[in-house]
This record gives sequence, C-alpha cells and structure tokens, in this order.
Amino acid sequence: MGHHPVNTDTDTDTDTAVPNGPSGADGAARFVAAQTLLTLDARHPFAGKSLIDAQDMHRTVMSGFPGWVDDGSQDPRAQMGILSTWTVDLRQARLNLVVQSSLPADWSGIPRAALAERPEPLTIDRTFRVGDRVAFRTVVNPVRSIPPPPGSPRKARGTRVPHTRPEHVKGWFARRLQPSGEPATAPDGVTRIGADTDTDRLAVRMLPRASSPAPHKGLRIARAEIKGTLTVTDPKVFVAALTQGIGHARAYSCGLILVR
Repeated sequence: MGHHPVNTDTDTDTDTAVPNGPSGADGAARFVAAQTLLTLDARHPFAGKSLIDAQDMHRTVMSGFPGWVDDGSQDPRAQMGILSTWTVDLRQARLNLVVQSSLPADWSGIPRAALAERPEPLTIDRTFRVGDRVAFRTVVNPVRSIPPPPGSPRKARGTRVPHTRPEHVKGWFARRLQPSGEPATAPDGVTRIGADTDTDRLAVRMLPRASSPAPHKGLRIARAEIKGTLTVTDPKVFVAALTQGIGHARAYSCGLILVR
C-alpha cells in the first residue's frame, strides 16, 4: 500500500509509553495493526472540509470506528490505537488518507461520491529484529517547550513553540533516536523509538500548518515530513513507537511512522 500521510485525537499527547522487559529471547518483536488507505475526491465537500479544518479531519478518521467505545469515553483514539496521516495531490484532486488502528474499521459512513477509489484495507503483521533496516516516512508536530517565566504559579505549564527550520526538526527527531546499547528513555526524559539513523541522510520538508476555525480558533499545528532509513536497535521499543506514534498532535494526523 502506498505510504501516504495519515492520523488521530485530542487525548494523550505525551511521547510513546515504553514497554518494560526484554524483547524476547531472540531480540525480536512483532507488530500487528490494521491500516486503510482512503482515496477521496478533494473536490467533494466532504473531503474539502477535512482539508480545511483539522478538527473535521479528526472526525473523519474517528468516524471509521463507531461503537467500539462508549460515548464520552476518555481517550478513545488511544484506546483504539488510531493514528493517521494524509497527503493531497492537487493535480489529481486526491486526498490520500492512511488510518492505522488496533481494530477493524468501517468506512460505510463516508459518502460514496466522496470516494475516488474503494477503501484499501491491509493487515500489517511484521516481526522486527535488531539490525533490521527499514525505509520510513512520518509527519510530526515538532515542538519544544519553553518553561513558564519566573514568578509564575507553581503548576503553570510551559509554552509549546514549533520548530520552523528543517535542521531544528532533525534535532527534534535525533533526540528520539536510540543508538545501540542506549536505554529507551533519553537522559532528558524523552522517549526513544528503538531505532537509529544518520540524521545527515534524513530528508525533511516543512508542511503547511493544520488549523481549525471556530470554535477551535487557537488550533494551529506545525507539521514536518521526515523520510529516511532506520536501523532497529530495540525491537520492542520500536514496535511501541509504530503502535503508539511519536510526539504531540497525534489526534491531528501527526506521529504515525509508516515503514516498508
């Protein structure tokens, strides 16, 4: 299946939770997930609204999973393992949306006229071992946190500031790499991804920000695409990164790592 960009929901946006314990006697870990490629007609109002409004794109992604969790349930996206990414082909007027989940999706709610092609479901079942090399692509929300100014209330939160230059995005991603023999959590507390690469060989492209009009006027999501090749160093942690995504804004189609 083509590796087009896809995504998820406003719940837990902390970095990937690292599994405890070794990857197994042979150092291998298995990754199982459902993925669907949705090819939508970008000129159709259904797809056009999702392109304009990040919150609507989130609703489109979540619409494929009715009935799995109770209405009002906490963190439905994370519970169902939903991640997504998308790209748009302006020449062909196609919105290519990839949705990954731990549950089967039902896309019958999407208007038939909005579909440029029938949804392509795919079951991913791969085993990764130390030393495996995989080509990857991901769209991330590369932000850094600036601490609150002196004199702020004790529980005041820092401000997230987006990186706007490719070299800074590479630095953001480099903090999440896990060289062989290194622990799954970096010294600064950042969760690593169980793989390493030469950052000089990464291709980084800044993407247009995703935003949402009222009532989400403050929603502006910086996005960057990263492509390259990863070498697996900790299979169990790598599978956790593939399953749970990386970084913030996973509800808004950031953080899904597509590999082949």
